[in-house]
Amino acid sequence: MAAIANEAAATMEGSATETIEKPLPHKLERKWAFWFDNQSKPNQGVAWGTSLRKVYSFDTVEEFWCLYEQIFKPSKLPGNADFHLFRAGIEPKWEDPVCATGGKWSFTSIRNANLDTMWLETLMALIGEQFDEADEICGVVASVRRQRQDKLALWTKTAANEAVQ
Repeated sequence: MAAIANEAAATMEGSATETIEKPLPHKLERKWAFWFDNQSKPNQGVAWGTSLRKVYSFDTVEEFWCLYEQIFKPSKLPGNADFHLFRAGIEPKWEDPVCATGGKWSFTSIRNANLDTMWLETLMALIGEQFDEADEICGVVASVRRQRQDKLALWTKTAANEAVQ
């Protein structure tokens, strides 16, 4: 009986020192970056884009969900604020060389709740590579406009490519 107890203790001791392997993160096909632009208090004479800031970059599904759970939903942002998700290496400015000849698809929303849902579904489609012409997409912008309609805009690289548009 003592031999069985000693063997059980040795087995439990051995299992306690074993390391538990963490699952590998789920890599995305591309790296993405969140950007924020708060234009609610515009400064006279300051160039557009000076308040634009990169918030965080990510390249795994796990990082995306951690960030999404921690960041504001578009409906919680102040009026005249823009929230962006763009491919890494592309700034959400028309002056960026990748966006310079691009276009955009826009959808307006009257109610904030619609904007939150559209935002999440578009983010998931982007990072999940669900668009047929994913290489042509630069990113998406949620624009909160309290006095007007809120807007979601999908930016593309080449507006002249009608087949892709």
